[in-house]
Amino acid sequence: MAISEFETKRCEKHVGDYVAKHRPPPHIRNEVDLCFRIEDQSIIIYELRSVWNKPNTKIESMVAKTTYVKKSKSWKVFWHKSDMKWHGYEPTPEVRTLEDFLSLLEEDKHCCFYG
Repeated sequence: MAISEFETKRCEKHVGDYVAKHRPPPHIRNEVDLCFRIEDQSIIIYELRSVWNKPNTKIESMVAKTTYVKKSKSWKVFWHKSDMKWHGYEPTPEVRTLEDFLSLLEEDKHCCFYG
């Protein structure tokens, strides 16, 4: 079950503000950019990059994912490992709010999200 329409709008606002703050400068955004999307109750943050030898072809490099768990009213936190799979973020596998998730990304204490 997806999060409510109201909650989706709130997520778009907060995550949109985070992404806007961390996007690369405008002159290189055609080569690399920071984006997000909402899928059901998950929010995925990713980099959109040009393929080095095909500049018109874009690939997505996953940065982080959080999934809302209605039963516990919390957000599970995931990072995208080199095996191309999502893994629970062990230092802090769950946070209470979306803002807490964005703070984890900002800090990136263990260099899991941005490397």
